[in-house]
Amino acid sequence: MAVKIRLARRGRKKAAQFDIVVADSRSPRDGRFIEKIGTYNPQTNPATINFDGDKAFDWIMKGAQPTDTVRAMLSYRGVLYRKHLQLGVIKGAISQETADERYTAWKEQKDAKIEGKRTNLGNAKEEARQQRLAAETKVKEARAEAQRAKQAALEAANAPAAEGETTDAEASAETTEEAGA
Repeated sequence: MAVKIRLARRGRKKAAQFDIVVADSRSPRDGRFIEKIGTYNPQTNPATINFDGDKAFDWIMKGAQPTDTVRAMLSYRGVLYRKHLQLGVIKGAISQETADERYTAWKEQKDAKIEGKRTNLGNAKEEARQQRLAAETKVKEARAEAQRAKQAALEAANAPAAEGETTDAEASAETTEEAGA
């Protein structure tokens, strides 16, 4: 029986999420499986990969073959590097302590790199939001200035006419007074 570590699809249309499962290679994609070892959500940035690394390592050491996508995930999370180091220990090339030290150093470096990417994405998103807000404020201020200029022009046009009307009214009142006197 050939055992594979592969993805089983779940989730609704165009919003796929996957379970990382250990299954017989002859069983259907979303069908029967031996063990569920984690989940994968490609909708997030960076993609969310949650799985039990120890279970995956045990299955890899037993001979389970990962699919290409799962192999990339296992490599990304260090399971294949751990297998590489463990094979070196089995062959006697390095000691178990050295292998553990190398793996923990690699894991810390990788976790720092992943966290750096998350913070950079968060900072870029916040910076883009700030730029959009600044652009929106500029547009708002330009509109307000245009409205003020339009209002000032309207008042300026009405003001001389109002003064001219009062002068005409005064002139007609003076004419009437002169005529009546």
